[in-house]
Amino acid sequence: MDLYQPLKKYFGFTSFKGLQKDVIESIVNDNNTFVIMPTGGGKSLCYQLPALMKQGTAIVVSPLIALMKNQVDAIRGISENNGIAHVLNSSLNKTEVAKVKSDIADGTTKLLYVAPESLIKEEYVRFLKSQKISFVAIDEAHCISEWGHDFRPEYRNLKHIIKAIDNVPVICLTATATQKVQDDILKTLGITDANKFKASFNRPNLFYEVRPKTKEVEKDIILFIKQRPGKSGIVYCLSRKKVEEIAQILQVNGIKAVPYHAGLDAKTRVKHQDMFLMEDCDVVVATIAFGMGIDKPDVRFVIHHDIPKSLESYYQETGRAGRDDGEGHCLAFYAYKDIEKLEKFMASKPVAEQEIGHALLQEVVGYAETSMNRRKYLLHYFGEEFDEVNGIGADMDDNTRNPKKKHEAKDDVVKLLSVIQKTLQKYKSKEIVNTLIGKENALLNSHKTHLQPFFGIGKEKEGGYWMALIRQILVAHFITKEIEQYGVLKISEKGKDYLENPSNFMMTEDHVYTSEDDNSIITNTKSNAVAADEKLVKILKELRKKVAHQQGVPPFAVFQDPSIDDMGLKYPINLEELAKVHGVGEGKARKFGKEFIQVIEKYVEENEILRPDDLVVKSTGLNSGLKLFIIQNTDKKIPLDDIAQSKGLEMSELIKEMEAIIYAGTKLDIDYAIEDILDEEQQEEIFDYFMEAESDKIQEALDEFDGEYDDEELRLMRIKFINEVAN
Repeated sequence: MDLYQPLKKYFGFTSFKGLQKDVIESIVNDNNTFVIMPTGGGKSLCYQLPALMKQGTAIVVSPLIALMKNQVDAIRGISENNGIAHVLNSSLNKTEVAKVKSDIADGTTKLLYVAPESLIKEEYVRFLKSQKISFVAIDEAHCISEWGHDFRPEYRNLKHIIKAIDNVPVICLTATATQKVQDDILKTLGITDANKFKASFNRPNLFYEVRPKTKEVEKDIILFIKQRPGKSGIVYCLSRKKVEEIAQILQVNGIKAVPYHAGLDAKTRVKHQDMFLMEDCDVVVATIAFGMGIDKPDVRFVIHHDIPKSLESYYQETGRAGRDDGEGHCLAFYAYKDIEKLEKFMASKPVAEQEIGHALLQEVVGYAETSMNRRKYLLHYFGEEFDEVNGIGADMDDNTRNPKKKHEAKDDVVKLLSVIQKTLQKYKSKEIVNTLIGKENALLNSHKTHLQPFFGIGKEKEGGYWMALIRQILVAHFITKEIEQYGVLKISEKGKDYLENPSNFMMTEDHVYTSEDDNSIITNTKSNAVAADEKLVKILKELRKKVAHQQGVPPFAVFQDPSIDDMGLKYPINLEELAKVHGVGEGKARKFGKEFIQVIEKYVEENEILRPDDLVVKSTGLNSGLKLFIIQNTDKKIPLDDIAQSKGLEMSELIKEMEAIIYAGTKLDIDYAIEDILDEEQQEEIFDYFMEAESDKIQEALDEFDGEYDDEELRLMRIKFINEVAN
């Protein structure tokens, strides 16, 4: 069968991409077909070409109206007759629906795009039943699975609806699916006999980077974008409110940006999407509502202001960068408190859904905190092997460019595997870690694990260390995660062999993200999270060698490597700035710094570098009204819950706003609110603690009181304390 002639006729291409040809042959031959192809791999063509070639109309089930419109426009572009492709959804009026039906009936329409909700309608099912249907294509098929990152209950009914219309072949397509999701899709649709096609998930041109999310995150984003003038990018945020906020901050700082989220009216959404496609703006700040099916080939960066809920989402969203095989930088900002926030949102969901949500989130934590090759970690998650030494794109991530220390962990791997074995392979990662560090909980006690001699055999190390080791031996195939009981760890054949004949195992130390304060995050080495300017670092190391030689001292006595790396990040051009560099201080800056700052200043000038300190982030003034509102309402003694609710804030967000007010020196009387939650003696105890403490860090206070008071109570008391003592 010649597929090249129709390919050239309809699309003007002379060759297929990747697995396209095999997939199309399967569909043309009326086989059930299952396609897993990464974003940008050419999925749409897999069902568009067979639909144009076959008799009848192909039904394409798709979850988003924007995506359908995009594809219908593209298909209409290759034909003189607009009726060749239609959308059937709630946005059409009666006349438009009648036109769609008549075009299908007279054989003009080859592709009919429908939302699953529309397909349920009795009148549409009745009509389609009487027509010649070539096949049904289900795009974004991961929506069928509750293990998918974008589960939609209405997708679960598709099997019955398809059967009601006609007994036609089914084609499922998705850009992301773990083994569990694949099994679930095939079972739910009753097409376990489908021909399966799975393309490689590796996108070698994408550079993956994770940075700690600090109070300066907006400044970091502005700096990142300004260093890429005129380049297109997407900034993803989890909430509509944050989208609006970041879009405004970017705009006032001279970046052509527009917001995009489901809360905007359809007209504005289309306008903003078109501005991005037509390059009337450089950056779209969006919730995940944006991007599905947006085929812009030259997106040069994708930034995650908030970490996504699953690695599938992350993979799909980052996959929108560099579709033309050109540059694509994927930068995610990570703070564990964002994960905690997402877990809180899940609390209202059914237990089964919560379990799935937590399991998916822990995979995201693993990816963010790992210090192994990020591409290897990501591809392993999707069941694909990757050679981190010779693989294509092996050096395209922050961890490989700035490798962390490794140490021999043979004995610890043996301990870990033996605990999994001795607990009869029925625990998830968390329980295994608790067993190792000797931390009791109800589940362990019910199995009498806390009475076993191996309970606590790894307590000399922290839980985070064991969790990191679990992730690394998982990627090394010593253990597997059970699919049916999601997350339960089992020892593989390779793991059993290792237990019998242990050999050396080099473990990479994970990034440690710890709270420096309530709303700032640092990593355990100041420079490992962001790539330093390698060219400048090289120049500075040469200079260090020269200075060391002149002074008759070893180079590390002048400045250590982390300090040089930090100079390559911060570009200090005076002694005051140099003193703020990691590991420098005033004395060292005065003693050795003069030549270094001269070299850096010259380098910055010659290379036209925008330094972090040159960047003054303009504020949008969004919060001044909110601050006034809080001051007025606390004066009126309005309950804090009511103040938060009326502005759509979480309590923690309101407390953060109040902290900003009192730290700026404005008085705020919240005694009335504190009296509702703490008696006089408790208030006095916390007040005395802050009076004598060396710092006002909440984590230290939480440790001191050992669970007696919670985060909220201590933060409110700290506001009262600053109010009375400092303002």
